[in-house]
Formats: sequence, structure tokens, C-alpha cells
Amino acid sequence: MKIAIIKTGGKQYKVKEGQVVKIEKLELEGGSAVSFDTLLVADGNGENVEVGTPTLGERVTGEVIKTEKQDKVLVVKYKNKTRYKKTTGHRQKMTSVMIQKIA
Repeated sequence: MKIAIIKTGGKQYKVKEGQVVKIEKLELEGGSAVSFDTLLVADGNGENVEVGTPTLGERVTGEVIKTEKQDKVLVVKYKNKTRYKKTTGHRQKMTSVMIQKIA
């Protein structure tokens, strides 16, 4: 079984074939194919490692399952002794992707 390090949304993820990964929102609909910029590919026991300088190209492909919002994160602004308190919330949109193939 191969593993890979992919880069998307300013973050890096370690993925395997058949794994479902939640990443930041992609502008794609469910069922569409997506390929990722690949930084590293290795087999399961750590042998035969290929490292890109800086990347290996788009060698990991997947299928978009769905896009949904995460749980709400509360943000509180507070200033001492001035009767100021403000609470806001944020729900990040995440896309679930099934990793199909690592080349």
C-alpha cells in the first residue's frame, strides 16, 4: 500500500488509497474527480521513497464526496474594565474527498 503527502489549501496531508480526507472547501460538486499536488510518495514500509523538488506533479487522484460545514467555533473579544464583550462564530466549509489512486 502506498502513502503520499499532498498539498492543498495551504496545508499538507498524509493520505493512503481508499482513505477519506476532509480538506478546506473545493469549488467542485459531489462525484467529480480531483487531482492533488504531490510532495512525496512512498510504499507502506518506508522503502522506495520519492521526494519532489519541490513537487512530483499531480500523482494523487480522488473523488469529491460532499461539501459541508464544520461545527461552530466561538470567537470572544473582551476588554477589561470597559464593559466591552463581543462574541462571534465561524463555521468552516470542508470537502470530503475519497483518495482513489496514488501513482
